[in-house]
Amino acid sequence: MYDFIIIGSGASGLSAAMYAARLNLKTAVIGEMPGGLITSTHVVENWPGTVSISGPDLGMALFEHATKAGAEFKNEKVLEVTKSEDGKIFTVKTASNEYQSKTILFATGTQHRSLDAKGIKEFENKGVSYCALCDGAFYKDKNVCIVGGGDSAAKEAIFLSQVATKVYIIVRKDVLRAEPRNQELIAAASNIEVLYNTEIAEVIGDDEGKKVAKILTKDGREFAVDGIFLAIGHMAQTELASKLGVELNQKGEIKISRHSETSVPGVYAAGDCADTEFKQAITGSAEGVTAAYYAFKYVQGGANF
Repeated sequence: MYDFIIIGSGASGLSAAMYAARLNLKTAVIGEMPGGLITSTHVVENWPGTVSISGPDLGMALFEHATKAGAEFKNEKVLEVTKSEDGKIFTVKTASNEYQSKTILFATGTQHRSLDAKGIKEFENKGVSYCALCDGAFYKDKNVCIVGGGDSAAKEAIFLSQVATKVYIIVRKDVLRAEPRNQELIAAASNIEVLYNTEIAEVIGDDEGKKVAKILTKDGREFAVDGIFLAIGHMAQTELASKLGVELNQKGEIKISRHSETSVPGVYAAGDCADTEFKQAITGSAEGVTAAYYAFKYVQGGANF
């Protein structure tokens, strides 16, 4: 029997695990990728106290901190979460095990949004990617495009400009909503071109249909590219929470209080799967730590310490 089970091993979940373990809660983190999506980020420059660190290094540091504090890590995929009739015990089922806990934290994050354009699905893993850090090395001295109008797209483009010959940023609207520093880096990069008011209509492969060769835009232009990177946002992964009876908002995000509490007693949520508007690794980590504190109070019967 655990005091606190965390579903999800990203920044939010690992921060919660570290804090919960320090509070002497018997804690387990169940997830498939230690560090979560932050590990697919080339460089992180907005983590307080650290001027610059790679995403993989930050993810590993959080993982090591949590496990050294005493949290257990289970490299498994959660299939279902149920609760007892009195609502005091939660059962977490994976493909090979069942775990029981007095409290639960959903730190399940998000999944990448895909693009509704002809050929996108056909060429996934054959030139269509969601992670520049993961796949960028395959496009050394080649032409690529980034689809997206936010800061994530800007950062992907900056990273790829270091390896690719040409980087197009495909922006559906007339503005790129990136942080000022990233705007400056894009403007200074001679091989980045921003295409405003542009949308992809079709992805076209080579003669054998084995890899991406070019894109056709909705206004009839063609661009020869070897790779397409999608950075058009994410969808909260909240199916497990919803099936447990946790209340979601219209976006499918988990509703939480300032205590990171959900609508189900003993159940908490933190990070990108929660309904807070500003989503960053540091804010998700803070929500996870908050959840750990109030889970401790819940396990102790609401007593202060």
